[in-house]
Amino acid sequence: MDNSSALSALPSATQFRPMHLKFIMHSLQSAWATGILPPADLCPDRLRAMAEKETGLTGDTHPDRAFFEQQLAVLLPALHHEARLTSFGRLIAHGSLLKVMKERLWAEALFAEHPEIDRIELAPPIVVVGPMRSGTTRLQRLLACDPAFTALKLYEASCPVPWPRSFGTRPDPRIAYVARGHRLLTSINPATAHIHPTGPLEVDEELGLNEQSLSGALIEAQRRIPSFARHCEQVDQTPVYARIRRLLKLRTWFNREDPAKPFVLKTPQHMQDLAALHAIFPDAKLLFLNRDSVTVVASGASLAWNQMVIQSDHVDPHWVGREWLHKTAHRLDVTSRVRAQISPASQHDVGFEEMNQDWRSAVARVYRFLDRELTPAALAAMEAYTVRAKAEHGYHQHRYSLADFGLSPHDVRERLAAHLHEPAMLAA
Repeated sequence: MDNSSALSALPSATQFRPMHLKFIMHSLQSAWATGILPPADLCPDRLRAMAEKETGLTGDTHPDRAFFEQQLAVLLPALHHEARLTSFGRLIAHGSLLKVMKERLWAEALFAEHPEIDRIELAPPIVVVGPMRSGTTRLQRLLACDPAFTALKLYEASCPVPWPRSFGTRPDPRIAYVARGHRLLTSINPATAHIHPTGPLEVDEELGLNEQSLSGALIEAQRRIPSFARHCEQVDQTPVYARIRRLLKLRTWFNREDPAKPFVLKTPQHMQDLAALHAIFPDAKLLFLNRDSVTVVASGASLAWNQMVIQSDHVDPHWVGREWLHKTAHRLDVTSRVRAQISPASQHDVGFEEMNQDWRSAVARVYRFLDRELTPAALAAMEAYTVRAKAEHGYHQHRYSLADFGLSPHDVRERLAAHLHEPAMLAA
């Protein structure tokens, strides 16, 4: 696809607004003005008090509490002064922060009541690492078809701590909660369903586990918060990955899963935090994806823009283009530097075009690298997944143009010139 083609004429955020979202925003403003609903509160003390009241628990005593508070101290001013959130956007931010605080309290209660969770020894994970829009989701979902591996479903990734009602209740109430949220957001902006097709029971990335430490692309890809983004790029993220490991143990315990089955993990955030990931999971097998640089930046900017316009009426696509060019370059810089410090025996490269042209051969090469058997049953499950995914979502439905975001292919290639010839990075 030539992303330097004619503009696809992105609407402004206010032009984008569907009628039912305008109705929701008007109703929220009326409810807040009349006192029917309390305002979407972004005050940390009041959020903590709400979390404690709603859970009946007090005192987040996890060792990473100081890191969480440090992240919160940077995030909240960015939400107030940079994000320019609508009433609906403030409601989403409020709900996200309250949810994380409640889940942290539930998690600490579970860890205290069940010390056997921390004693679980997880198999080294298989981690798919690559830029946004480089095919990481497809590779993760293909590998997750193999019953020899395990992976998080969207409802587990979005709500990584079992609710009190999750015990003894089937289906898990988190499934319906995530389904409702997904339906709402895709009804507001249907393009998001084409950009990243998913559902509560689909295998998905562990962004919600990062969010437990207020870290990760899930937060900054939804809002214009550059001060928070730069902070996350500069601060050691090892506490984030220590908590991710603990949450994976919690999921293994809750599902009564065999801890010898490796998790298949993936999120573009791992590029930026590769040193922290390697520190916590030193024996992980790393699968690096690469794709054409121009396409990665254009597609990533489109994904971010489509998420930001749900929460703000002031989204500048040219700023989004510059930001996602920076994010891509930063993550490539970090990945290139850290990869040189990791044993080559732990790393394997997979090309986007290779997956497009012959995913079976690409997956077979991955299995040889992992020193595992690609069984006929696993391959048949992968075949069935590709048929279902094509039938449900089709291919090439995500339309975007680099020029929509104020960039040209020359801009991208010039900024990423240092990586264009690296085998695991991006090709011109």
